[in-house]
Amino acid sequence: MEGLHFQTHPNLIAGMERAEDAGVYKLTEQLAIVQTVDFFTPIVDDPYDFGRIAVANSLSDVYAMGGRPVTALNVVCFPKDKMDFSILREVLKGGLDMMHEADVILLGGHTVEDPELKYGLSVTGTIHPDKVVHNNTARPGDVLILTKPLGTGIISTAIKGGAASQQAIKAVTDSMTTLNRAASEAMLEVGVSACKDITGFGLLGHACEMIDKTDVGFVIDSTAIPYFPEAKEYADMGMMPGGLGRNRDYRKHSVDISSNVPQFLQDIIWDPQTSGGLMIAVPKAKAPRLLNELHAKGVSGAVIIGEVTVENKGRIKVT
Repeated sequence: MEGLHFQTHPNLIAGMERAEDAGVYKLTEQLAIVQTVDFFTPIVDDPYDFGRIAVANSLSDVYAMGGRPVTALNVVCFPKDKMDFSILREVLKGGLDMMHEADVILLGGHTVEDPELKYGLSVTGTIHPDKVVHNNTARPGDVLILTKPLGTGIISTAIKGGAASQQAIKAVTDSMTTLNRAASEAMLEVGVSACKDITGFGLLGHACEMIDKTDVGFVIDSTAIPYFPEAKEYADMGMMPGGLGRNRDYRKHSVDISSNVPQFLQDIIWDPQTSGGLMIAVPKAKAPRLLNELHAKGVSGAVIIGEVTVENKGRIKVT
């Protein structure tokens, strides 16, 4: 957003001046609000599941900051002349059920007519001003933990092309409808250095955001990266979302990928995710406890994928 003049205010804890997941504004010494908005087109065929995924994805920004989402407003674009209202009802029912699961209150919303269905939320959450988890505060010696497997964008492309298996559809749907609440609670209990939820810019795109204008870099072990097995199959078939190439083109100047990393995996680490996991930078001494807490809370896929260094300042190295 070059050329824009960002507002400053003594109560503004996180805003547009850096690529934070949400805005944070301090109301009192004990209370701040967390605000974010997100909506997008369907990535699965089932309208109910789409509603659940869209809500989980929208809430994730608050969880990544360490906040608790409290209220939400529906944001809907609907092609009333091309689509039956029963589809919209299912989308909204899925979204409402996911909000109930997250203990979030729906206050209302806004709908506009549009050529293509889109759905998401504007979310308000709360947090203590001193407990905000930023995304660009990783420290040398931290390890990087990823809480969900990658590949949702590639598999969603296969779904749109009618090539995805029912097993793959269920796997990504289960992942994308899993809230990042438990992961957020675990990182707050342990205490971490930084966090970012992995969504549209992919693993490497968001990793670049975490080191941008800092004195550190990341080294990521490609053999440790979790991904859906079907994502490899569909990547080998060339089923790539358009965002994958854009992510690569935009950030490739900041990334060094070893020649021994398979091409399918290079695609997966640039793959745009929907309702992806959290990437957490945590001091090495705390990493075992954080992994134990994550696993105990049901975040069974959480694994260490890399470390924070000073040797490759401002760059991501994938080995």
